[in-house]
Amino acid sequence: MRGGLRRKGLKRLAAGRFSRTDLALSAQVVVPYSSPGPLFSQQPLAMAAVRTLRKLCQHAQHQVCKVHTSASRQEAVVISGRKLARQIRDEARLDVDKWMMAGNRRPHLSVILVGNNPASHSYVLNKTRSAADVGISSETILKRSDISEEELLDLIYKLNTDHRVDGLLVQLPLPDHIDERTICNAVAPTKDVDGFHVVNVGRMCLDQSTMLPATPWGVWEIIKRTGIPTLGKNVVVAGRSKNVGMPIAMLLHTDGRHERPGGDATVTISHRYTPKEKLRQHTKIADIVVAAAGIPNLITADMIKEGAAVIDVGINRVRDPITGKDRLVGDVDFEGVRQKAGFITPVPGGVGPMTVAMLMKNTIKAAKNVLLFPPERIRMAAAS
Repeated sequence: MRGGLRRKGLKRLAAGRFSRTDLALSAQVVVPYSSPGPLFSQQPLAMAAVRTLRKLCQHAQHQVCKVHTSASRQEAVVISGRKLARQIRDEARLDVDKWMMAGNRRPHLSVILVGNNPASHSYVLNKTRSAADVGISSETILKRSDISEEELLDLIYKLNTDHRVDGLLVQLPLPDHIDERTICNAVAPTKDVDGFHVVNVGRMCLDQSTMLPATPWGVWEIIKRTGIPTLGKNVVVAGRSKNVGMPIAMLLHTDGRHERPGGDATVTISHRYTPKEKLRQHTKIADIVVAAAGIPNLITADMIKEGAAVIDVGINRVRDPITGKDRLVGDVDFEGVRQKAGFITPVPGGVGPMTVAMLMKNTIKAAKNVLLFPPERIRMAAAS
């Protein structure tokens, strides 16, 4: 009786039709090619059943693996901007040492700080500390908030023509009565370590070597040094500011074969008039999302494709409901998005330290540019 059940079960297995009873019975069947006995005549049928069982087991194992992978998915890799910035500062320090060993003067950075904005004072302090760390000398020139635009322009002209000053930046924002674009264009392009002068912006857009804006360059270095691919990938940049959003989009979408290599990505830029639902449609298919809009929690987990890289450039001060104190947050819902993304940058500790590190790189570049641009050409560029 049991032999009959086994033979019937083998037939059903060989035909691809089986039940739990068949599986239990067939598991007891082992038929070597050379075994004699009553079951030898059933060998072809048994071998067909074994092949079917093997396929079934492989299918079941695959399903178990899929469930296991889905259930145990890890959180996003949190990219430490502090660690990457430390690496870049080490490179900058080595550059300064080599530059001075070749008989050149120590690079010097001048910073103009207007007014009493606490955040601006904090940012400038971080920059001068970082300069000292890599061997760059620096000075901070403090001016009252009621300084006139003409007085500020005169100061910039003096620093432009001072051969001891390699890098020059005017800390933004400025008081309302001063036009920021006029001030940014007044800084000599070869000393413009912020990369805001119209000449440097134009060269960047033409994929030429230039002073890149520090924050966009920092985002670029985060992506490249982390190994996040950009070639042919979909990217969304949330924010179109001329100093951050637009340059990031330029760096990521331009040709990787040019003098200033780009990322060869397909880039979508959103802005204040992009409806939230439209933004969601773009971010859900994006491989990389760069949030630079200055809106807390603009990017949430339901807007992100699983495994995407999320770079948070936003810096927003919000009141903590528990402590009642102000704290820094980005444009991304960090705790929610990290459950779904593949990579994510924190705020603070992400893009911020990279901005300062890239500023040091630009200052060294400015020192070396002095050899290429005589003072006469610097004055002509400043007057343009």
